[in-house]
Amino acid sequence: MSSRVVLGVGAGIAAYKSCELLRLLTESGHRVRVVPTPDALRFVGEATWAALSGEPVTTDAWTGVAEVPHVRLGQSADLVLVVPATADLMARAAAGMAGDLLTATLLTARCPVLYAPAMHTEMWEHPATQANVALLRRRGAIVLDPAVGRLTGQDNGAGRLPEPAAIFAAATRLLARGVLGAKAQDLAGRRVLVSAGGTREEIDPVRFIGNWSTGTQGYALARAAVARGAEVIVVAANVALPDPAGAKVTRVVSAREMRDAVMAAAAGADAVVMAAAVADYRPSARSPAKIKKDGRPPEPIALTENPDILAGLAAARSARDATRSVPDNHDAERAGLIAPAPVLRGGTGESSPPESARQVLAGFAAETDTSPAAAQAKLARKGCDLLVVNPVGNGLGFGTPDNEAVVYGSDGTVTPIPRGPKETLADVVWDLVAARLNEMGSRG
Repeated sequence: MSSRVVLGVGAGIAAYKSCELLRLLTESGHRVRVVPTPDALRFVGEATWAALSGEPVTTDAWTGVAEVPHVRLGQSADLVLVVPATADLMARAAAGMAGDLLTATLLTARCPVLYAPAMHTEMWEHPATQANVALLRRRGAIVLDPAVGRLTGQDNGAGRLPEPAAIFAAATRLLARGVLGAKAQDLAGRRVLVSAGGTREEIDPVRFIGNWSTGTQGYALARAAVARGAEVIVVAANVALPDPAGAKVTRVVSAREMRDAVMAAAAGADAVVMAAAVADYRPSARSPAKIKKDGRPPEPIALTENPDILAGLAAARSARDATRSVPDNHDAERAGLIAPAPVLRGGTGESSPPESARQVLAGFAAETDTSPAAAQAKLARKGCDLLVVNPVGNGLGFGTPDNEAVVYGSDGTVTPIPRGPKETLADVVWDLVAARLNEMGSRG
């Protein structure tokens, strides 16, 4: 079904990348009206936008005034994209200014609005920009975090525009959920953590114990959460996919590295979804040199059990719950059962976010035995709220664009998810997570 999209273009060097985004949108059948700021035309001219979109291009409210474009564009849009979103443009949008057609359109839009920032690192990190981003997000806008990489000149850092394909994927998710109205942003104001990929345990400098996970399901979960308004953190193990636009990605290799990264990030998360395939065992000792064939029988490789990250998250949550009514948590902190109290971040006066009333924990179980009895036993053993049991092997699960699962809840619910795109499964999982977050009350 064709959607009406407004593509706002800010005055930044990354404006040329919006041409690729426009092509992706139009080739997918969407009707796109490009609305640049006046200074954006210094980077890409009006004729280019008109030729690529097949629609008129204006920057002011006086052209075609009989159609009242400064009101009609926002009212009729199914989605508004601002790509690139400069620091100046987001500041004016946050202040509610309407000095050109784009900012006027942003004031009248009642559809999802997505900003893809692009600017130098210092501008992105400035407290004024961060305050404007926070304000736009509180109002329900999706503001993607910029990518990290090469900027203009010799500069590198956070501030690079996410790739057009990643922005297009986020836009597609928003359009798909736009029919839900306010419910489309049911994770707004929430911080969620997703693990993805498959861990590797080194045998020697050449070989490792691993699995077939590519991270496709975990990244689908991350993209879906961004589209639903969440602040998303991803801990990715050996994933070769492009980073999900708008998510912060931490890369790890082994199960112990993932455990450390997940436990550190989970303390401030409202929900954690462990979609990664974590190796159950690792070699007890890593050979410093490549193990070679020398004509003798190979030495057996002794294995050591890896930490159970999901069970560890559940134990840490139980410890926090148990100590919530205890005045002095120092002993629990020293024992490593709960996270230390939030501290002020240097120089900003901003404290770490408070923990939710009760964190929602969901795990994935890739199984050849998907019987209800086995699933219920694993759910009880892990101590999580939801266990997503998906069959693997014979072309199912790993490395495929689709998936199927049954989600078992600690409250006794059972939710089958028929085989379909991994994005569909991701949305069902977040539906279940969001429902539990709502039951537990709002954050803080």
